Amino acid sequence: MKFLKTIPLLAVLLTVLACGSYSFTGASIASDVKTFQVNYFQNNAILVEPGLDRDFTNALTDLLLNQTSLDLVKSGGDLIYEGEIIEYRISPTTATANNTAAQNRLTVTVLVRFFNMKDEEDNLEQRFSFFYDYAGAALLSGAQKDTALAEIFERLTQDIFNATLAKW
Repeated sequence: MKFLKTIPLLAVLLTVLACGSYSFTGASIASDVKTFQVNYFQNNAILVEPGLDRDFTNALTDLLLNQTSLDLVKSGGDLIYEGEIIEYRISPTTATANNTAAQNRLTVTVLVRFFNMKDEEDNLEQRFSFFYDYAGAALLSGAQKDTALAEIFERLTQDIFNATLAKW
């Protein structure tokens, strides 16, 4: 009888222990990796949007803090992210009968260099790009610009996270 009572307890214990290495974000981070650093992403795009470099650097830092248990350091990190914003472009995507833009597209591209100081085979240099479409009659300013950049940064940072830590 005691044996039958311990089976459910054993099953729960095994389930909890098995979940110890599972990550809801899909990250596969080695146990010896404890810290990360995000170096400032310079804005080297032809069209310079003030504050874009700071906002992107902060967005990437925030995502890594929220989706990992790693500690943020200013230097000497086990994982190092650096790079630059290489494109900030607004272009028409569709036209009206009057030859005006019916829809515009904001595209942001970043070049990321990722260094894993514990396993150099994971090092990566890759471009990441995403866009936001908005009405041709609308101005890309204020709340419209904030919404566009938030959506672009969310996608870019998640793509960077997936490429460097989730290995997608």
